[in-house]
Amino acid sequence: MRVVRVEDGRGYRWGQLYAALVAMRGLAEGGRIVPAPPNEVRAATHNPYNDSLRLLRDVGHRLFTAREKGGAVAEAAVVVMADVARLVPARREPRDGLGAPAAQHFRQGYEARLAAYRESWAELVD
Repeated sequence: MRVVRVEDGRGYRWGQLYAALVAMRGLAEGGRIVPAPPNEVRAATHNPYNDSLRLLRDVGHRLFTAREKGGAVAEAAVVVMADVARLVPARREPRDGLGAPAAQHFRQGYEARLAAYRESWAELVD
């Protein structure tokens, strides 16, 4: 019997990607990783495909802007961009919302990615 881990699930992966995209937005806009407000995270679970696509549209510009800040912000932006590239699904994903269990896994993935950034760059994460 194969054990399925939460970390391998669709919701968790979408949460991880969402956290990386939100992190890049924060690095570009203010030089800090600012967690999304709870209502924004909740809304992202309704259609993670569309929310991620919306944030991906500006990720190149945000990378450029964050890199121009120099120092730790520029270094963090490189890592976050690599995370975005790694976390974008490599296969066609359903474009529907997440059910209750997957939405909880989304939040777990989101929080785990933010915790990893906080561990790496405590001074840059609110």
